[in-house]
Amino acid sequence: MVNAGPIAIAIHGGAGPIRREKMTQEVEATYRQKLEESVRAGYEALAHSSKKSGASSTDAVVAAMIVMEDSELFNAGKGSVFTHEAEVEMDASIMEGNSLKAGAIAGVRHIRNPIRLASDVMNHSDHVMLIGEGAETYASELGYKLIDNSYFHTERRKRQLQRIREATVDTALSEDSSDIFEAGDNMLGTVGAVAIDRDGNIAAATSTGGMTNKQYGRVGDSPIIGAGTYADNSSCGVSATGHGEYFIRTVVAHDICARVLYKGIGLQQAADEVVMDKLKNMQADGGIIGIDSQANVVFSFNSSGMYRAAIDKNGDLEVHIFK
Repeated sequence: MVNAGPIAIAIHGGAGPIRREKMTQEVEATYRQKLEESVRAGYEALAHSSKKSGASSTDAVVAAMIVMEDSELFNAGKGSVFTHEAEVEMDASIMEGNSLKAGAIAGVRHIRNPIRLASDVMNHSDHVMLIGEGAETYASELGYKLIDNSYFHTERRKRQLQRIREATVDTALSEDSSDIFEAGDNMLGTVGAVAIDRDGNIAAATSTGGMTNKQYGRVGDSPIIGAGTYADNSSCGVSATGHGEYFIRTVVAHDICARVLYKGIGLQQAADEVVMDKLKNMQADGGIIGIDSQANVVFSFNSSGMYRAAIDKNGDLEVHIFK
C-alpha cells in the first residue's frame, strides 16, 4: 500500500469505582488477559487491512468488542447487568469517521452481539437507530438467530441485582452503592473500541447492558451518536463510559472531537477539559478512550479506575485497570 499510515487501537471495559484493594490478584489477571485478547483481536484486523477493501478500522472495533461481549467479565453482551425486571436489555453504536455513517440499537434482548447488529444498521439500513422489537425484527430479516434472554443471565449479575435491591439506596444511579458490589463489578460500565487503519479512517464503537436495576426502558449514552460514540477523520474517534445521563446532556464524544477540530488543541487536552473539568464539575464519573488523526491514543477518566488497553502506532501494547 502506497503511503500507508500508522495503525492503532484502544479499548475500554468500563470506568467506575474499581478499587485495587477490592480486587484479588486472580481477578485482576483475568481482566488483564481478556483486555489483551480483545485489543489483539482488533489489532489483527488492522494489521491485515492492506489485504481488505472497505473500512478496516470498522472491522477492528467490531472484532475487539465481540471478544468483550462474549465474556462474562464486562457489562455488555453475555456479562450484561439485570434490569429491575431481572432481564437483560442491551444498547450499542458504531460510527465511521470517513463517511460519518453511524448505526445504533437500543433495548434489544435477544441479540448475542449487539455491536454486530449496530454495524449492520449502519451498513444496510436507511436509519441510524433502531430500538427494541423493531431492531430485532430487522435483525431477523437480515438472518440473525434470536436467542433466549436466559443466555445473558449469569449468577454474578443475579447476585448483584439482589444486593442492590436489598441495599439502603434509592436507585442504581447512586455511586454510594459501590460498596455492595463484588470486586470487578462495574454498574456503570460499557465496552468500547476506537481504531485507525492504514488509510487514516477512524472508527469508534460502544456497547453496554446499561445500569443495574434500571427501569422504564432506560437508555443511556452508549447508543447515542455524539454522546457515547463519535468518529470524524478530521479530528478524532471517541468511545465513552460512565454515568450516561450526564454524558448525554454534555454530548461528551462529539464535544471532545469538536474541541480538537475548532480549538486546534490536542486530543488529550480536549478529553481532559471535558472529562476532568466539565464532567467532574457536574459530579459525573466516567471516562473515554480516543484516537486522533495522527494515530495518537488517549485515555481520560475521573473515576478510580477504567479497564483499558491499547496497541499504539509503534506497536506497543499497554493494559491498565487502575489510575
